[in-house]
This record gives sequence, C-alpha cells and structure tokens, in this order.
Amino acid sequence: MLKDGKIWVANNDKGENIFILPKMANRHGLIAGATGTGKTITLKVMAESFSDMGVPVFMADVKGDVAGMMCPGVDTEDMQKRIQKFGLAEAGFEYKGCPVTLWDIFGQKGIPLRTTVSEIGPLLLGRILELNDLQTSILNIVFKIADDNQLLLIDTKDLKAMLNYINEHRAQFEGEYGKMSPASITAIIRAIVALETQGGDVFFGEPALSISDWLTQDCGKGMINILDSGSLINNGKLYSTFLLWMMSELFETLPEVGDLPKPKMVFFFDEAHLLFNGASKALLDKIEQVVKLIRSKGVGIYFCTQSPKDIPDGVLAQLGNKVQHALRAYTPADQKAVKAAAASYRPNPEFDTASTIMELGTGKAVVSFLEEGGIPGMVQKVSILPPQCSMGSASDAQRDQAIKASLLYTKYSNYFDRDSAYEFLMRQQQVEAKEAEEAKAAAEQAKIAEKEAKEAALAKEKAEKEAAREAEKAEAEKNRLIKNVGGSVLGTVGRQVGKTLGGSVAGNIGKSVGGNLGASLIRGIFGTFFKG
Repeated sequence: MLKDGKIWVANNDKGENIFILPKMANRHGLIAGATGTGKTITLKVMAESFSDMGVPVFMADVKGDVAGMMCPGVDTEDMQKRIQKFGLAEAGFEYKGCPVTLWDIFGQKGIPLRTTVSEIGPLLLGRILELNDLQTSILNIVFKIADDNQLLLIDTKDLKAMLNYINEHRAQFEGEYGKMSPASITAIIRAIVALETQGGDVFFGEPALSISDWLTQDCGKGMINILDSGSLINNGKLYSTFLLWMMSELFETLPEVGDLPKPKMVFFFDEAHLLFNGASKALLDKIEQVVKLIRSKGVGIYFCTQSPKDIPDGVLAQLGNKVQHALRAYTPADQKAVKAAAASYRPNPEFDTASTIMELGTGKAVVSFLEEGGIPGMVQKVSILPPQCSMGSASDAQRDQAIKASLLYTKYSNYFDRDSAYEFLMRQQQVEAKEAEEAKAAAEQAKIAEKEAKEAALAKEKAEKEAAREAEKAEAEKNRLIKNVGGSVLGTVGRQVGKTLGGSVAGNIGKSVGGNLGASLIRGIFGTFFKG
C-alpha cells in the first residue's frame, strides 16, 4: 500500500510504519522464510504497491494462488481486525484487484509464452539440457556455424536439424571449427528430445516474447505479469533458465538510466534456489554480473526462497531490502543457518535477531530496508500488512476471462513456424540427394557406355579376326584349287612330253617311264610356286 509516496509494507511493534523507499527499490531484495510463514502475502503486498506506483511487475505463480491478485480482497472479521490494527481505514485502504496478465509456457493457464533457441543461447541451453563441458563447447560451435551461415535457430527441430547436418558433414566443418565427436553430437540430440517431452517443443518457437510488452501500464497502474509455474516448477532447469533469460534479456535490452525516482520494473523470483542449484561457475558468474549491473537499468530483482543460504554470497551481498520470515532450527545445521541470516542484518539493541527469527509467527517478520543514501536500516520486528487484493486464488472462469481480455492474447496465442534452419537444411538435403541421384545415374550411364564400348571393340576385333581367318582360308582354298588344276594340267603335259621323249629312245617301255617322270617333274616345279 502507498503512503506519502512510499511503499508501506509493515508496522513494527511500536506501531510505526515501515516503508521501502521507491528510489531504493531497484537495489534488489530478499524475501525468505519457511513454508507457511507468510511469504506469498508479503509478495502480494509489495507487488500491488509497485503496481499502484505505475511500476510493471513480474511474478512466478508456483502454487496457483498469486493469480488471485486480479480479484479484490474479501471483507471478513479477520480482515476487519487487521484493518483496525494497522489503522488502514484512515490511510484509504480499499479492496481492489490489480491489472494482471496471465502467462503460461504451456499455454494452458495463461497466454502462451515462448522464446527462440537463438535468444536463449548455448550457455543457458546447455544448462537446460544438462550437458557436460565438452558437449556445451560443441553446442557453442553449432550456434557459431548457424550464425556464420545466417541460419535461424528458432525451435528444437531447427537445432536438431543443424546438429544432424553438421554430424553428416563433419569433414566440411572440422577444418575451421575443430573436431566434433559424433557421440557428443548424438548425446546432445538425445537431450533435446528429452526436453521436448517435458514441454521444450512448446517453449521454443514464435511469436517470441518481446520484453517491452511487460513494461506496460493499465490506467496508470503497472501491469502485473504472472507466470503460471505449477507445471514448470517440476522441471527446475527449464524454470530457472527461463527466469535467468528474462533477467539477461532486460539487461541487454534496456538503456542505462542510473538511479530513478522509482524502478522501471520489478521482478519477483519465487523458488529462487532453483536458479542456483547445479549451476556452473560460469553461469553463477553471469547471474552475479546481471544482478550487480541491472539496477542501473532501473530494474529491481527480489528473490523469494526458504533460507538466505540458498542464495550465493556474491548475489546475497547485492540484496539491500530484506524480509525474513520465520526459520525453524531443528538441527545444528539449521541453527547455524539462522545465525548466519541474523548476522546479515544491522543489529537492533532492543532484541536478539537470531532468537526472534526462530520465534516469529505467521505474518510476522524481521525486515531491513535501505534508507536515504543506501544505508541499510536497523533490523525491525514487524507485522506485514494485508493486501488489498484477494489472498486466495482465482477461479478457472476468472482466469479464462482475464486471459482472453488481454490485448496481448491475439499477439501471442497463435503459433507460427517461419522459414528457418530446419526448412533450409531440408531443402539442402533434397538438393544433395538429387545431385547424388544424378551423379549415380551418370555413373551408371558411364558404366553402361564403357561396357558397350568394350563390347563393340571386342566384337570389332572378333569380326576382324574372323575376316582375316576367312581371307586366309579363301586364299588357301584358292591356292589349293590353282595347285590342283595346274598340277593336273601340267602333269598331263609333262606326261605327254615324257612319253614322246621316252618313246623315241626306248620304245613302249621308254614311253611309259618317260610319261611318269615328266608328270612328276612338272608337278614338282609348279608346286613350289604355291607353297606357304
């Protein structure tokens, strides 16, 4: 509740009002306490006050009761006692709801909330996928290759297509980007498939959230953006990485403004321990850097968790406005944690802070807010004010009405899938498949042509040999015929000559002998001309 331009959060035991100074609200804060001690009510009181100042707010709704802020509070006997106790009637207290926009990554209890793979980046995505250092390094290379080739990584199918393409063409990339193990690439793909079964395929896509849509007002009041996290909280990695992405996106998007009279926006991160569990040193360094520097962008971040020990010391040191609800110390370790929490406050001589923390009832707290000049205020034992909005949750009908009444519903409700890495690589694979098919067909045709040429050459050679044999045969037959005919004719002539010569010398006997000798002699002389 606002009073005198300041955020009235509680009253101390003396009835004095305890405020958060608006110009110190971007110095961040912590709301801690065991389950059931009143942290959610404190969140609502602070959030509705920021909204009344015109400051947009983001809140995570883990239990489903924060969405009730859209509804006005209900007048009860208990509320009347509280109003009287705090003197709220004189301060203008009235039951009223807050302007609320409901969001849900899964699109079931709020406007669908999406971002792209490129926006998340390899460092945060590696954390979601629980990759080791080597696999995260390969994921960095994949993003680099996509950037160098102007390929958009929008959803998980884009990333899987990119990984598969690089795996199949490793030789093409390894010379410039380094070795990439097929086993590591396959492990990353399996992790992406596992994430898809947990809702990652819904979270990554378009239209992607524009952070500027959260920096809005409704009739002068800051819009309270509530993310339903009932299902999301089951996947702590996805939940915490999304919250970290939002911080990083604001840090990179908003200009430097220094110290303002009031914040430009305030974030409440419930179940903050999930943001740090299992985080690598590089990621913790990034979180600490963002928390340190984002206040100069006019953004206040308030972590809500059970114990201050859930927050790393480097981040805890940046939280100037602190609300500590009860902590229970049943073990020596718990007692040590309580003492550590108490030691972080500026002491108040009127009470022992550690003992008080363990004795606080529901709705009670010890608080320390920054004073003028950024000096931590002395710790105060206080009672938290009741909210003007509903303490309970909203009905399904009220939730549905609020979702569809939002101006952002039409902008983000319909998913679309534009041309990105997946589509490009599918076309590339089709071109490569066609080229491979054409090359195979050309190779087959070349083989056929080569075979036909060989067969033609063999046939020609065979025909030539056959023709040569036939010519040889014909020549031999010709010579034989000539030899036979010539031998017959010349033999007759020789026999006749021999007979004549023999008869003239020796009568009939000489004639017979001379004929035979003449025939043989003539044939032998003729035959020498047809040898070979």
